[in-house]
Amino acid sequence: KKHDAKIGPQVARRNAGDLRSLAADKGYDAKAFRDELRQNGIRPLIKHRLFNSLDYAHNARMDSDRYHQRSMSETVFSSIKRTLGAAVRARSWWLEFREMILKATVYNLRRTVRYP
Repeated sequence: KKHDAKIGPQVARRNAGDLRSLAADKGYDAKAFRDELRQNGIRPLIKHRLFNSLDYAHNARMDSDRYHQRSMSETVFSSIKRTLGAAVRARSWWLEFREMILKATVYNLRRTVRYP
């Protein structure tokens, strides 16, 4: 399958009106992606891959509290994969996206029923 870093810009474009910042890992560290986010008024919280000392400086300036929200999302993703399965059965991108939304909805409903 294709690397999912190509999907990041598509999802950001689709939700550009709702986003104020976007946290992602180093796999989404493309200058074009960062520039596109900034043009849409979205603050990129994406760590730089470490190739030179300037990249270390960029990472040190990042707001760690906001970037930490990404790790909370990763925890939820991990929980969804463990409870509902990691694989999606759909073949097209749109149907895969819809299936992931349904899995997230089921996860939220299960949490609501468990913790009233």
